[in-house]
Amino acid sequence: MSATRTIGRFAPSPTGPLHFGSLVAAVASWLDARAAGGRWLVRMEDLDRPRCVPGAADAILHQLEAYGLIWDGEVLVQSRRDDAYAAALNQLQAVGQAYPCACTRSQLAAAPRNAEGEAVYPGACRTGLPPGATPRAWRVRVGDVSTCFHDRVHGRLCQTLETEVGDFIVKRADGLFAYQLAVVVDDAHQGVTDVVRGADLLWNTPRQIHLQTLLGLPAPRYAHVPLVVNAAGQKLSKQTLAPALPESGRGAVLAEALATLGHAPPAGLANAGPAELLAWASAHWKIENVPRRPVIAKPAS
Repeated sequence: MSATRTIGRFAPSPTGPLHFGSLVAAVASWLDARAAGGRWLVRMEDLDRPRCVPGAADAILHQLEAYGLIWDGEVLVQSRRDDAYAAALNQLQAVGQAYPCACTRSQLAAAPRNAEGEAVYPGACRTGLPPGATPRAWRVRVGDVSTCFHDRVHGRLCQTLETEVGDFIVKRADGLFAYQLAVVVDDAHQGVTDVVRGADLLWNTPRQIHLQTLLGLPAPRYAHVPLVVNAAGQKLSKQTLAPALPESGRGAVLAEALATLGHAPPAGLANAGPAELLAWASAHWKIENVPRRPVIAKPAS
């Protein structure tokens, strides 16, 4: 990939403002692209329209600018790209790799769970809908083969989709396209070469590689940075009431984010602002210094 200019991306969901955990992921992605002399894109992943909060997308962009994370080009908005996702689904359908599914959540409640706590689809509709059943979602077929990839933080990882995930959804019962399909289509559309994101998305990667293979799309390199958790071990999120990034003391907050990524700034930058901190971090960025394990959040001093 040395002959290709690095293109990274940050893809938040506009369900509320960014918190410290989101900042860590954004900073990692930004630094990885900038340290390589590449471009950094922002994409609003607003596929799940009912969960999106009015004004959140603008608030997120304001927060990124305030913390010095300036992006290149226009912000891509997923809710405007249904035609592209429909074309990808049509391609899967045309070669028999996608099929309608009538299963409800209650019907799948007894399905076995994988290590991530997700239900492993048992294939109830794989050979056709039961008599009288109405199609609800669309699923993509997976095989009994191991999908492997090299993660730049975690090393070589493999997953057998058939036994650990099952045929997964690419279009939901409510008519919305699924994240797995949209992210693959958009990464290819934007020419993304390097995906740097939180470790909560680590085991989405084999599904995305499977779709890239079926659709004939290039696979970017992947790196999954540590999650930031609260004292109870829960991932910082809106569900766990993670506070929004503060409007003041941004330098201290950014310095803590860099330390979380294994790049603690030197003492001489104790009072530095975002621009100076990011300039230092860009010059010193090494993905191999990023820790694998979750980090407990602590307030900036």
